[in-house]
Amino acid sequence: MSFDIKAGSGADIKALYQEVILDHNRNPRNFHKIDPCSHHAEGHNPLCGDQIEVYLNIEDGVITDIAFQGEGCAISTASSSMMTEAIKGKSIAEAEALFQRFHDAVTLDAPGEGLGALQILTGVREYPARVKCATLPWHALYSAIHAKDEVVQTE
Repeated sequence: MSFDIKAGSGADIKALYQEVILDHNRNPRNFHKIDPCSHHAEGHNPLCGDQIEVYLNIEDGVITDIAFQGEGCAISTASSSMMTEAIKGKSIAEAEALFQRFHDAVTLDAPGEGLGALQILTGVREYPARVKCATLPWHALYSAIHAKDEVVQTE
């Protein structure tokens, strides 16, 4: 499925945004623990109570497996689910570049080019309090890649 959120009416975009968020919230992809895993990080959003753990297996600079567990709002869960789908099989450099493009698109109103299905999540820009929900799993991913021994927080 291809997403072009610039096409269509504002009502169509909001409906698609809601549909995608609800689908990934109800049926999160890669929602399990990887044990053992080569990389792991935790994230916490004190504002709404989102808590996430990201698990990675990295071999020869490639993310061969990625999963997450935790409890959170629909946006956090959907972002986590979509992130795992987008990141699996990517090199560390590709994952970091995608993290930066996604972060810029939701925080700086940068173009969402090259985001694929993740582009639909740029709709959180309309709800500034929810941006932290969408970016939490990405910050946990970054922490896991860099093996930082800390709980990532959005505050």
